[in-house]
Amino acid sequence: MGGQATTSLSRISVEVQGPLARILLSNPPVNVIDLAMMEELGRSLSEIEADRGISVVVISGSGRGFSAGVDVAAHTPDKVEEMLARFHGVIRSLADSRKVTIAAVQGPCLGGGAELAMVCDLVYTTESANWGFPEIKLGCYPPVAVTALAALVGQKRAADMILTGRTLSGIEAAEIGLANRAVPAAQLDAEVAECVDRVSKLSPAALAVTKKAIYAWDAIHFDKGLARAEKIYLEELMKVEDSREGVNAFLQKREPRWQGK
Repeated sequence: MGGQATTSLSRISVEVQGPLARILLSNPPVNVIDLAMMEELGRSLSEIEADRGISVVVISGSGRGFSAGVDVAAHTPDKVEEMLARFHGVIRSLADSRKVTIAAVQGPCLGGGAELAMVCDLVYTTESANWGFPEIKLGCYPPVAVTALAALVGQKRAADMILTGRTLSGIEAAEIGLANRAVPAAQLDAEVAECVDRVSKLSPAALAVTKKAIYAWDAIHFDKGLARAEKIYLEELMKVEDSREGVNAFLQKREPRWQGK
């Protein structure tokens, strides 16, 4: 992939300029992460990881925002197992990457989109971005967030976000540790560029080893925790009638009728 090249796929585009790879989520209007995008992200991250000339990866969203999350239609019983496997494969690729990963967030950054951003090493957000994990409103939960969010923002804040589904501004996301910094929208590109410039001047080999050391403790718990969250999702949540009702209600554009079972 090295040198300078741009690859446009159906759901993302990848631009490589020297040591920098830019991944642009491109599924208008709000960059929903469907199965096709998951496949393209997984393949592209694998190619980037194999390119020794790349040391920094920036992930951003086209148009109105970063990403409104994983496609709700992929949460139905016939698709959910494949969805979790593919999406968590992308998450694991980012978590295990030897490259420095940076998320540049604007607009909606919700559900799976917020999970994608939160596992990046560094996160810069616009002040007006909307962060949140609204899955509970569908009778579901976000497996990556239930596994790793508390390590970033603390147990009580993580419970608040996941159990209420409320959204935060970019300012609050930075204040609680979901992002490194919140800036006005006009300054986001410059903020990310400054970070890329700093990191690009450092040793890729040293950065890779340092990343391994930083996450050594978390990695032990993340792998087991995410596997456990997946198991509970498939074996218990998918048997809850309200979970199916929440997804169906969203797809049918109506209020859910909870039965408490």
